[in-house]
Amino acid sequence: MKQLTYGQKLVNTNFNPSELESVGICKKNIATVIDQLNDLREKTESPETKRLCSIAITELQGAQMWAVKALTNQIPANS
Repeated sequence: MKQLTYGQKLVNTNFNPSELESVGICKKNIATVIDQLNDLREKTESPETKRLCSIAITELQGAQMWAVKALTNQIPANS
């Protein structure tokens, strides 16, 4: 089994019980951005850049959760 990246672990790309393609795509895309920011955070010497990357990663985790909720919401509009 292939080792997951940091971003893939954070968004739990292997968890998609609804098996919706849209959820998989969303998680993959957000994991890619998280990996980009984590790479920058590890390379930079700037404490401010490290802090900004950490904040962005945290916010992306939250955004991913809300996005998946929206993608899996099956409640009819007139309910």
